[in-house]
Amino acid sequence: MPLAAVNGVKISYADTGSGEPVVLVMGTAATGRVWHLHQVPALVDAGYRVITFDNRGISGEDTEFTIDDLVADTAELIEYLELGPCRLVGTSMGAQVVTELALAHPELVTQAVMMATRGRADVLRAAMGAAERELRESAVELPARYEAVVRAVQNLSPRTLNDDAAMRDWLDLFALSPTIWTPGLRAQLCLDITGNRLPAYRAIKVPCLVIGFADDLRLPAHLAREVADAIPSAEYLELADCGHYGYLERPHAVNAALVTFFAGRHS
Repeated sequence: MPLAAVNGVKISYADTGSGEPVVLVMGTAATGRVWHLHQVPALVDAGYRVITFDNRGISGEDTEFTIDDLVADTAELIEYLELGPCRLVGTSMGAQVVTELALAHPELVTQAVMMATRGRADVLRAAMGAAERELRESAVELPARYEAVVRAVQNLSPRTLNDDAAMRDWLDLFALSPTIWTPGLRAQLCLDITGNRLPAYRAIKVPCLVIGFADDLRLPAHLAREVADAIPSAEYLELADCGHYGYLERPHAVNAALVTFFAGRHS
């Protein structure tokens, strides 16, 4: 994959298809390649040029950074590739990056989609984040099978969890591809949102689509709806039978939502 020197770091990216550009921003501890399972093919088929990349921390080289650094990385990548203004899609941590970028650099954004997102901290999510950081900073090594089960329960919907055939595949996938918690990925865990950003989000003017996943335990749909309610230009869509990995569980529904939203509004 080519590298772009932006904001003091080198970002690995992929540039697929042709047409108007869409930049996809991934969540915590995942590479940009995850988008290529479902979203990239669908968007390319719809006539878009799709850019994916690895967030700072994936390479493990940079271990001290903030969400503002990720926003600046994404903004400078857009400028480096001469994409702007363009469409952006983010999920989880990537959705926070997209939201903050739409606020700080509206000149670079024509439309923005935020999936599995939030604009404020709540007690349980703060506790989950603190517990995860404490675990990953400790010397405890959990068995791969146990990690796979926990990952499934935290990120998939009951519909998937109760489908034996599907769960065999998911558990095999998680066990065979465990997350290696490098210092860079542990630094991403420290980007947990603090305070309340919802009042600031009222200043966002670019057209936005906020997607909540109805069965999301990590970032419940009601938190995503709060983001949509705060942004005057936002639409809200809630997808049933989706956990935190809704874009992987129900990719056709997610892809249809993206393509429909992008086609409905033009810059």
